[in-house]
Amino acid sequence: VLLENPLQFFQAELQVIDINDHSPVFVDRDMLLKISESSPPGTTFPLKNAQDVDVGRNNIETYIISPNSYFRVLTRKSSDGSRYPELVLDKALDREQEPELRLTLTAQDGGSPPRSGIAQINIEVVDINDNAPEFEQSLYRVKIPEDSPIGFLIVTVSATDADIGVNGEISYSLFQASEQICKTFEINSMTGEIRLKKQLDFERIQFYEVNIEARDSGSFSGKCTVLTQVLD
Repeated sequence: VLLENPLQFFQAELQVIDINDHSPVFVDRDMLLKISESSPPGTTFPLKNAQDVDVGRNNIETYIISPNSYFRVLTRKSSDGSRYPELVLDKALDREQEPELRLTLTAQDGGSPPRSGIAQINIEVVDINDNAPEFEQSLYRVKIPEDSPIGFLIVTVSATDADIGVNGEISYSLFQASEQICKTFEINSMTGEIRLKKQLDFERIQFYEVNIEARDSGSFSGKCTVLTQVLD
């Protein structure tokens, strides 16, 4: 601030306060789950999370599932502080009585008033497939120089499934990945090869936590984490 007569200088500090002007958004607004009717009550199914560019209490606070006879939803907190939904089976499924379910998942922020976004969960009740993919390692630790070229092979993750035929075929994907992770890494859905998609910058980010899902053609999936350290 500059004042004249007499000439004086004052230093002012402005604090920008976030307002709740964005609603939670699901990147995948139509999810498909194939769940075996042999799944026991208490089985959990992590779901893809919503994103909200607001911060603090204006970010996502809770997830809500539409009323139904079989499932409830829990709001979990990941290591980076973001919240994601986890579906919990409360009652055994019966494919002969109800082969399909359609639920509405709502992500609600903590603003006043709160804002929300929705996604549809389509559940196919199937039988037979009773083995989930298992990774050779639950945790991979890798180091990569920041000058590594785009397309550089970081690591290959591998999972196996005891089922045979189509029930044993595995597809790999990034799981609950932030926008930053999706821009930086890509995974081959068939081979599990994780490659660099964007140039790294040690001065900006030194560590990445990449969650990987291995899913078979049925309801089951396995998870692993790749901790990537960027070297200067």
